[in-house]
Amino acid sequence: MIARLRGLAAGCVGFVLVLFVFSPDLRAAEGGEPAYAPGSFASFMDALPAKPGFAVFNYFVYYNGNADASRQIPIAGQIGAGVEATTYANSFGGFFITPLKLLGGYYAVGVALPIVWNTVIAHVTLPAGGTAQRSDDANGLGDIEFWPIAMSWGALAGDLHVTALGGIYAPTGGFQNNRLANQGLGYWTFEPGAIVSYFNQKNGIEGTSYVAYDFNTTNSDTDYKSGQVFHVDGTAAWHFLPVGKGAFGAGATGWYLQQTTGDSGSGARLGSFKTMSAGLGPVISYAAQYSKLGFAVSVKWLPQIGVSNTVKGDYFWIKLGVTF
Repeated sequence: MIARLRGLAAGCVGFVLVLFVFSPDLRAAEGGEPAYAPGSFASFMDALPAKPGFAVFNYFVYYNGNADASRQIPIAGQIGAGVEATTYANSFGGFFITPLKLLGGYYAVGVALPIVWNTVIAHVTLPAGGTAQRSDDANGLGDIEFWPIAMSWGALAGDLHVTALGGIYAPTGGFQNNRLANQGLGYWTFEPGAIVSYFNQKNGIEGTSYVAYDFNTTNSDTDYKSGQVFHVDGTAAWHFLPVGKGAFGAGATGWYLQQTTGDSGSGARLGSFKTMSAGLGPVISYAAQYSKLGFAVSVKWLPQIGVSNTVKGDYFWIKLGVTF
């Protein structure tokens, strides 16, 4: 049973779509949130398979967060305080793991298409002085992420999987200057990263980590260039309860995200505005194998336990992957 799950774990590659798609719209606040959605990586179903094939996936996330009235946050050319952001987002996509091998690993390509529903409320500083409370909604296509290159290696008789990724976030989502809620960022992000997943086939113990670094271009609408961002996610879990042709697992996921260089440009009215975010929460999962069809689902509740220069709240994820 555990051997089956390891094969499925390697195959359910839908992981990376959520990282960019599902962070709340306040990410378009530029200094408030980076492109990467904290906590979306680093579980057994996030590693690319070490064999040719296809995978499709659908991820849903709900997020609600707020910042107190004393904290100012740049939002699409405005300065907001007492910010509250709510997002519902759903993304569908897939990977093709090709038979081509480079450097001993399989070459893959992928894409993810997000649909987002955002609401942002804030007290905005007016040009003539003073503040006024505003609320905006934005719904529709978000920023598409694609992976023109990804590589996957397997070792230790299938217990260890290593994946290298070259993700690109394209500014396909709608963005308007001086609008609190937007579907997209308004700039490109390039994210090289690597995921390492160890899944013991005998006892079901899992340890997975994802490490990446984000490079952002300038938002020409606001002349705001967000700084570079380092982030790491980790999961420890035990897949212990066989049910039918699969098994349930439970564990914990945590992340740490730190902006390493300051924001810049004439739109960066609050200076470097470096963002930090950290969180920890439970994850449960179920995975099964039906002939050549693999299936996995996971549910995560991830509260932010520490933040700087951003809103603070909770992520709730539902992730589904199917391989064939």
